[in-house]
Amino acid sequence: MRRRQLSDEVAAYLRQSIMAGQFAPGDSVKAEAVGDALDVSATPVREALHALRVEGFLELVPRRGFTVAPLVADDIRDIFEAHALIAGELVARATVRANEEQVRGLENIHSQLLVAAAGGQNEMLENLNHEFHRDLYLLAGSERLRWALGNFVKYVPSAFYSEIDGWPEITVADHTRIMEALRRRDAEAGRAAMAEHIRNSGETLAEYFERRQVRA
Repeated sequence: MRRRQLSDEVAAYLRQSIMAGQFAPGDSVKAEAVGDALDVSATPVREALHALRVEGFLELVPRRGFTVAPLVADDIRDIFEAHALIAGELVARATVRANEEQVRGLENIHSQLLVAAAGGQNEMLENLNHEFHRDLYLLAGSERLRWALGNFVKYVPSAFYSEIDGWPEITVADHTRIMEALRRRDAEAGRAAMAEHIRNSGETLAEYFERRQVRA
């Protein structure tokens, strides 16, 4: 079990580094270097490399080993478009199902998020953002849809708030619109607000990825 957890952590690190443009297409990914960087043994690194090959992030090239597969900004936009459709459906359902106490709980998280954003507390903002989305999706009452969404969430780099300009402002504005839809019990407005939020996030990441590729 422990080895499986380590390989998942290594895969997440590499996946998010590729999505954020820290590894360029064609770059060689050496198991030894990754193991040294993360202080893990060779076995979970090799498992992670093979998993990312199956996902299409890496290629196994004769005499070169694992290299980063071609990735363009439109690939990121496609991932987030699929993410937006599922997330929007979850919010539409949550808007109808949530009781007043649950809405107040989301209001509390949102209020803390606003304070964190205003104070430049990016780590806290990231944690509150995760908590807001998690609690909101749980209210939809669909384990299958949440499972499907998890396949897209894992592609989101964890360092957004520290590295991508404008992300806190996008989060505040979009979450405010989502909360307004929840208060009105407007399922279609909630669906549209969340889908727009995810698309905004994807576009921000795609543009960041393009800038990093140009610099590289």
